[in-house]
Amino acid sequence: MNEQMKKAGRDISLKMAVTMSFFMSLIGNLSSGHFTIPGFLVSFILSFLISLAIGLIIPMGKACGAVCGALGLKRGSLSARLMESFVSNLIYTPLMTLAMVFFAYNMAMKNSGGMAALNFGEMLAHSLIICFAAGYIIIFIVQPIFMKQAMKKYGINRPE
Repeated sequence: MNEQMKKAGRDISLKMAVTMSFFMSLIGNLSSGHFTIPGFLVSFILSFLISLAIGLIIPMGKACGAVCGALGLKRGSLSARLMESFVSNLIYTPLMTLAMVFFAYNMAMKNSGGMAALNFGEMLAHSLIICFAAGYIIIFIVQPIFMKQAMKKYGINRPE
């Protein structure tokens, strides 16, 4: 059963990485005012690799379960789902956003010969606000779907 749980965790991590990376790259590129297909694709690939690494390194289910348990929240309840989404978002979004803004800032500076009038801190703060809100909604919607799919796929009965 432990091996099935690991497989389910990897399955969920992969699906979350693809989903979060797609939407965060799309949102980031659209909110920059300079959307390009190559920029989106590079952003997606970089974001996917970061997100996948996070998902495979950090046992998100255990982290969320520990926080919800410490707060006395019943697994599967709306309050637990809201907290699980917050914990996941708190782990994924700042790291992904920092990497994506750093990449965008460096590309803009390189393309302008260092003449772009950009403030990294402002770019990061603006992106964090947008991405944190969007990430929370995305995680809240898709995480339980991916979890149900993985549990069914690997024949795991979710404890209540």
